[in-house]
Amino acid sequence: MTGPADSSTAVDPHHLGEHEPEAARLGNPSYVWRSGQERRLALIERYVPLTGRRVLDLGCGVGEYVRAFARRGARVLGSDVATSRLVEARGRVAATQTDGVEGFLAAAGEALPFRDATMDVIVLNEVIEHVADDRATLREIARVLRPGGTCVLYAPNRLYPFETHGIYWRGRYIFGNIPLVNWLPDALRNRLVPHARAYRHGDWARLIAGTPLRIVDQTYVYPGFDNVEERWRRVGRIVRRACYWAEGNSLRRFGISHLVILRREDAR
Repeated sequence: MTGPADSSTAVDPHHLGEHEPEAARLGNPSYVWRSGQERRLALIERYVPLTGRRVLDLGCGVGEYVRAFARRGARVLGSDVATSRLVEARGRVAATQTDGVEGFLAAAGEALPFRDATMDVIVLNEVIEHVADDRATLREIARVLRPGGTCVLYAPNRLYPFETHGIYWRGRYIFGNIPLVNWLPDALRNRLVPHARAYRHGDWARLIAGTPLRIVDQTYVYPGFDNVEERWRRVGRIVRRACYWAEGNSLRRFGISHLVILRREDAR
């Protein structure tokens, strides 16, 4: 069965039309900074130091991670295809007077407006599932990274019991966490979710084939349940502890997202 990350069958979210909900086509960006975002940042820093590095946040949304990377001492650029989000991102940087942010620009992952080998780190936080061509995006990442540079990917896990991007049912978009959709056969799953991919464990090796990118590590993360904790603090903390415990054993395979660390290793 061909996986959803195979470019011969992968859906193109840009074909949904300009009147489709932006959250469906592009996903919801991080509008606030809470423990879930802080944890993802800490996981990134386990693999690559940010201080003094030139970082691209590809699909930066309103720039919350851009500002966080800058606070860690990085020189950061943010890119996105949604100009309205870039305008808000610029405003947030100006309002907080965050040093280290080099700017924001409108760009698709398949055609990054940078010279070869100009970035130390590229981060895609729940972004690659929305691009028109994930293989082409990874080729561009390989081109733009410096030799030895690192790409950090968070991306939806096909084994997670809920589809977090909502579904299309009888021509209507239904927002929310829909159970068991990702466990359906590809043809049915992609009809319900034509706007976002979900990936299997083996997809990454196939997607980077023919590039100088190599998998340094590949694991899974569970959600932070910040919204649950905000409503029911004790319940949220219990659920969070249980999920973080699961990340340390075989149950990690059912986490919400892949965490994939890629490094550009040119042949010598």
